[in-house]
Amino acid sequence: MKLPRSGYRQRSSNTTTASICASARARSKPVHNQISSDEQAARQAAQIRKMVVFRLAGRAFGIDVDCVREIRGWQPTTELPQSADHMLGVINLRGAIVPVLDLQARLGFGRNAIGLASVVVVADLGERMIGILADAVSDIVEFLPGELLPAPPNCCDAVLLHGLITRDSEIIGLLDLVAIGGAEGGRA
Repeated sequence: MKLPRSGYRQRSSNTTTASICASARARSKPVHNQISSDEQAARQAAQIRKMVVFRLAGRAFGIDVDCVREIRGWQPTTELPQSADHMLGVINLRGAIVPVLDLQARLGFGRNAIGLASVVVVADLGERMIGILADAVSDIVEFLPGELLPAPPNCCDAVLLHGLITRDSEIIGLLDLVAIGGAEGGRA
């Protein structure tokens, strides 16, 4: 059985599900001219995203809460030869070997001084996991996609950030874990 091809548009492989859904919502028209406040609240709640916020030398950064597998207290790592400067080594997490990186060094802020409150945020990147050394985890913050602001041009390596979010007087950088822990970020 052949399907009609009218209106068919092939999507590029780098198009995300979120962008596909967003464009579909933009094209759809409400049945009623007035949307109830309950319906508006339900729509807004469906768009709310959450991030785990942690500290690096007094700075606030966050990652998508859905990526966080667990938060562990610091444990020594096994160093590997010829590793990038920001790679601390690996840990054994219930039989899985997980690389742990010094996010502060990866972001260009110098080496992190490991202390009693230091934690390793274990993040799931789909087929693999990475551990991120942080000073402490401070909060879980909710935000709407419209609150995510782009990093100003020419001031940082914007590839490492999804964007910036303001809360009170604080600016939180939402990190792109794939760029930070990916093969292109493996060597410094």
